[in-house]
Amino acid sequence: MPSRNTSAISRILQRIFPKTADFYLLLHEQCRQVCVTVDNLARFMASECIAAGEMLKEDEHEADRLRMRNLHALNSSFATPMDREDIYRAIAALDSIVTYCKSTYNEMQALQLAPDRHSLAMVQELQVGINALEKGFAVLGKQPRGAEPHAFAARHSERRIEKMYRKAIADLFQGDDYLNMFKQRELYRHISNAADKVHATANVLEDIIVKLG
Repeated sequence: MPSRNTSAISRILQRIFPKTADFYLLLHEQCRQVCVTVDNLARFMASECIAAGEMLKEDEHEADRLRMRNLHALNSSFATPMDREDIYRAIAALDSIVTYCKSTYNEMQALQLAPDRHSLAMVQELQVGINALEKGFAVLGKQPRGAEPHAFAARHSERRIEKMYRKAIADLFQGDDYLNMFKQRELYRHISNAADKVHATANVLEDIIVKLG
């Protein structure tokens, strides 16, 4: 049985040098939650399922919890297994994807917009991108180089969404229903912004891979 002095020393050392959090696991868990959010947005786009739309609001609460948990772990860690700035950038970029997914749904409700083939295709491609990121973060801790193809796939997905966005805008402005045009453009823009954050997260993932060697 450890003596009182040994226990006291252990507590002091723990305060000075707290146990390092498993940031590989924390980021992977946050990314998995983003996958849930994007999946719910895709379900709503495919069927206008109100339940899926409402779940987006619940998803944001869980996403906020994971973001705050990860930030707290980062702020309280004496040392980290990867660059602190990269961890922060990953946390922020992943959270922004959730924010844009929810704002997409909120805009559709506020402007009384229905999904169309362009928005559905863009969100389905967004699923491809976030799923690639999830696979990348899943292997990052054990096999950093194994995450590289997934970072590349996520960036490639964002480029496809940008092409879809330009095609959607070109098709949209063929008519003369200007009010609907501007409403629909807002919808496309939110999805495009979410894709930009997928690209940003992929860049952070690539930075981490390079630094880990």
